Parts: sequence; structure tokens; C-alpha cells
Amino acid sequence: MTDKIIPAAIAAADLPAVGQPLADGIFVTRYWLNGVEYALVELGAEQEFEGEWSARDQSVEGAKSYSDGLANTVAMAEAGSLIARKALEIGESVFIPAALELNLLFAANDAGEINSFEDPHLNCWYWSSSKLSADLALRADVYLNLLEPYNRDWEFLVRPVRRIPILP
Repeated sequence: MTDKIIPAAIAAADLPAVGQPLADGIFVTRYWLNGVEYALVELGAEQEFEGEWSARDQSVEGAKSYSDGLANTVAMAEAGSLIARKALEIGESVFIPAALELNLLFAANDAGEINSFEDPHLNCWYWSSSKLSADLALRADVYLNLLEPYNRDWEFLVRPVRRIPILP
């Protein structure tokens, strides 16, 4: 991705079609979180990286949301997670998707609305930012559309996303 200006918000009328460029990525879908509608933007394989969610003994109390990846990612970074810090360094409003956001990304890919995962048989496991317990976080398989808990100290892929508030 490049150093393009990312809008702080976008009018609903200005949203592109799903699968089209938006905010230095690809527009995936619209979704609601805490009373605000957002555009979910996928940043592509070129921003993808691999790492462990966190060390097993690393306390990450604030990453319990199944829908708010940005809040989870900030909590992870504050607790010392290297993948969270790396995601936040990519750019404005960039984060590791929560379980819901990751599933929205996979659903759009599976429906052919976006074409972000060239060969889902290769490297198909992705971390969500959703913590399940002291030792487990949720990972997802793009090929099987499967979400499952896994030990946080294993290395899996991270596909950063961005969200932009949608103005009425």
C-alpha cells in the first residue's frame, strides 16, 4: 500500500461497490459496531504477515471483543503483542480483525465479492484479535470457513484491515 490520505469518514453515497478500491485497500462490506456503521476495508496480501498472537504467559485483558478488532488490537499492543504493534504501525485505522470482522472478510471472499486469497489451501490459518482465555485466541481458516481456539504462542498469518465510519 502507499501513503495515501485515508478519509476520517465517508458518506454512504460515496461508497464504491464491494470489491472496488477504497482507502488504500478493497471495500469488503458495511457493518455496525456500537451504534456506528463502518466500511470494512481489506488491505491485501502485500500487508499480510506472520507471528504469534502473544506469549502464553502474557496478560491481555482488553482483547475479549468478538466484533471490535481495533479495541482488541490496541489492548494487545499495550500488553506487548508484536503482531498488534506491527498492524497498528501499518497506518491509520489499521488493525487485526476481530472474529466477526475476519468472518466478514472470509464470507466476501467465499462469495467471490473480493478476490483476496489466491490459493486458500496454502497458509489458510489467520489470527483474529479475539482472545478466548488466558492461553487461547481465535484463529480462522479461510478454506474451511472455520473459527477455532488455538494456543496464542503459535505463529499464524495476520491479514490487517481498516474501518472507516460511514456518514448517513
